[in-house]
Amino acid sequence: MFPIRDHNPSRSPAIVTYVLMAINIAVFAAMLPSYGNDAALIRIYSEWALVPARLSSGDGVTTLVSSMFMHGGFMHIAGNMLFLWIFGDNLEDEMGPLHYLGFYLLCGIAAGLAQYAVAPMSRVPMVGASGAIAGVMGGYLLLFPKARVDVLFIFIIFFKVIPFPAWLMLGIWFALQLFGGLGSLDQSGGVAYLAHAGGFAAGVLAAYPTWKKRGGRRFWNRTHGHPPHAEARYRMQASRVPVVKRRK
Repeated sequence: MFPIRDHNPSRSPAIVTYVLMAINIAVFAAMLPSYGNDAALIRIYSEWALVPARLSSGDGVTTLVSSMFMHGGFMHIAGNMLFLWIFGDNLEDEMGPLHYLGFYLLCGIAAGLAQYAVAPMSRVPMVGASGAIAGVMGGYLLLFPKARVDVLFIFIIFFKVIPFPAWLMLGIWFALQLFGGLGSLDQSGGVAYLAHAGGFAAGVLAAYPTWKKRGGRRFWNRTHGHPPHAEARYRMQASRVPVVKRRK
């Protein structure tokens, strides 16, 4: 299941979101030649990725930021940029560009520290914008719990787009990260589930002042949890798959 869009149009261009996406893509493009060279990749990760053991030694504090602009492969960056594109514009709209940028970086740092806390002596490098984007998703949940998110379901050869309320889609996502993290405590490498969960929780907390500024529960009561403007409408058309008649 993949979220493909929401029904929550932004009122102004999401400049910071687009710049963040551009930086992530540019860094990925610059690293492309290294993906086929293990020695070069190790050198890059040793310098710029978040390595908990290095942080424990008092070195590499800046990697809490640099690591969130690096990715481990095409599917890694594609998934992250999709989520940022869907959820980032609305948070930037509500917070304003500079506030949103600070929020994004704060959530990314919190996500890195969450993963660091469970394995402070690990030498496995951590990269990716997932933690920061998880924070964006947490903030989105607080501000727009009933915004509709279209989710693409793929089951073998069955495809269907189903709209979900944000609280359900994001709640399921958070639960999967939390349980995945608890199940991977004794493993090294793989997905940094606890960074995702930590970033998400940080996003909810960091978006709280914006939610209170909008009126808190009164904001929810006024909008019934939906975006405070008209939702986008998309035309859903049935695919025209030819039907082959069976012979009698």
